[in-house]
Amino acid sequence: MGDASHSNDEPNTTRWRMALPIDHVPQRVVSLVPSLTESLFDLDLGSRLVGVTAYCVRPVMGVQLLPRVGGTKNPDVDAIVRLEPDLVLMNDEENRSEDAEALQAAGIPVWGTGPRTIADVLNLLWTIMDVFDHTVMVPRVHEIERAYDYTLAAARAALPVPTFAPIWRDPWMTFNADTYAHDVLRVCGAANVFADRERQFPLDADLGEAEPLPDDDPRVAGRDRRYPRISLEEVVAAQPELVLLPDEPYAFGEQDAEAIRALDIPAARSGRVYGVDGSLLTWHGTRVAYALRDLPSLILGE
Repeated sequence: MGDASHSNDEPNTTRWRMALPIDHVPQRVVSLVPSLTESLFDLDLGSRLVGVTAYCVRPVMGVQLLPRVGGTKNPDVDAIVRLEPDLVLMNDEENRSEDAEALQAAGIPVWGTGPRTIADVLNLLWTIMDVFDHTVMVPRVHEIERAYDYTLAAARAALPVPTFAPIWRDPWMTFNADTYAHDVLRVCGAANVFADRERQFPLDADLGEAEPLPDDDPRVAGRDRRYPRISLEEVVAAQPELVLLPDEPYAFGEQDAEAIRALDIPAARSGRVYGVDGSLLTWHGTRVAYALRDLPSLILGE
């Protein structure tokens, strides 16, 4: 999720995506999506990159000499234009539609992606190799597909573990079923206890302290409702058997773990409150291979 902001009542965006805008093989690419930057390197396409964001940190050796063009939420459009890319990679979670429109107005092709499931990610990886006309890493993607099939089959054969995974604190925030992170948990054997929880507006309503604005209120229309702000009382009511505390986009630490362990929930009583690499939950692309490798044993307690 890069440098995603989670202020209490930000005017969250409607979803936007843009179809692949070119009919030629891209040679000069700017990536505004950290997970796609890593994926291009993993697919032997890192040499096509001519610019990345400040949050593109993987692979360390691969990105260290590439020009930086700002953050995912505040890219330097002029700097990107000066790099003369023939494609800019963006994502409707990471990046803003207004930046995509500014780049398009400058004549720069923009591909706005937006996978919501692991299956979407696999399709995206295949599309990348097709678009870039570079199939040397086909075996790697096939391997990820096999891991996905195996992991999903194993999850379906076991009882899903009720799980709470926050992504922010002050206020606590999590995600519902219409997100990539939810699908990662599902495939790896977890049941997201807030799968059906929609975000309410304003903040007091989301925390159960006021009446929510009706759905037809213009102050609600078009706002992203997939990341509800919740109270710890809701966590107790949900009775998760497992709590995963990621290190991004919010860096949960021991103090946060202690707050969870103090709750009357099965996860606290059994000691199943764990820190986890946040990229396993939120970075789509080739990093899904690590999620499929590491998360099932943590979730299922194997």
